Amino acid sequence: MGLVADADTVHVGLIGAGIGPSLSPALHEREARALGLTYRYTLVDLDARGVDPDDVGDLLVEARDAGLRGVNVTHPVKQRVLPHLDELSGDAAAIGAVNTVVFDDGRAHGHNTDWSGFAAALRTGLPGAVTQRVVVLGAGGAGAAAAHALLTGGAGTVEILDVDAAQADELAGRLTTTFGPGRARARPVDAIEAVLADADGLVHATPTGMAEHPGLPVPAEVLQPRLWVAEIVYRPLRTALLEAAAARGCPTLDGGLMAVHQAADALALFTGLRPDIERMRRHLQELVEAPGEDHRAG
Repeated sequence: MGLVADADTVHVGLIGAGIGPSLSPALHEREARALGLTYRYTLVDLDARGVDPDDVGDLLVEARDAGLRGVNVTHPVKQRVLPHLDELSGDAAAIGAVNTVVFDDGRAHGHNTDWSGFAAALRTGLPGAVTQRVVVLGAGGAGAAAAHALLTGGAGTVEILDVDAAQADELAGRLTTTFGPGRARARPVDAIEAVLADADGLVHATPTGMAEHPGLPVPAEVLQPRLWVAEIVYRPLRTALLEAAAARGCPTLDGGLMAVHQAADALALFTGLRPDIERMRRHLQELVEAPGEDHRAG
């Protein structure tokens, strides 16, 4: 595994399943070099190591004891990691998921930069987007982060839809606890057309449209020009949903900008330095366009 840090290197990692094709190592290491750091980003793949996701606590201990500065965590351990942390940021606690763990004086501090990454992406990628009523399709960790970002940013109401109705209900309840009554509600996933009929925006946070899950998550005909459409994933950058939305005149936001901002926020937590967002955007574009890549979010 190579989880051995040295005094001259900022060593971090990523814990998750099936993360071999992740772009996170290259994205972090390129920017760290530009900042003048010796920086190493190691993948800790649950599948490759034959480790059960419920054993993520053991991997945290291994990383901390090896001297790593911290780790990112991704599917399927963003929620499973919570009991193994000493402290949570307020946003991570409210969202109920962590994607960045920083080790400091032997303690593990959990953060969530997915929400701040989405908030920054929406603010800069779709400036002035109306958010009085926004639909979030997908109630997993990414959908929860997006919904939290929307409500933090002043969205009126967020409608949560997921094939797992219980998960949608749970997320809506958590958001209501954080932001108050009337700000979030769960809706049946088969009501997506009716829910979108008078929505301002759609945030798509399910696997549909990724290379291994082709297709459209909603019928193209429900994508009216007044509706802005945002993707969470960036594999590929232009999903079938974004192509269909653009063809129908909808403003769109791909997942690349969120990926850059969440990575930059994590890098800042690991190093105390502020990355250059525009430089990281160029790095991501180069990485995504590299031939032979299977572009998976890290």
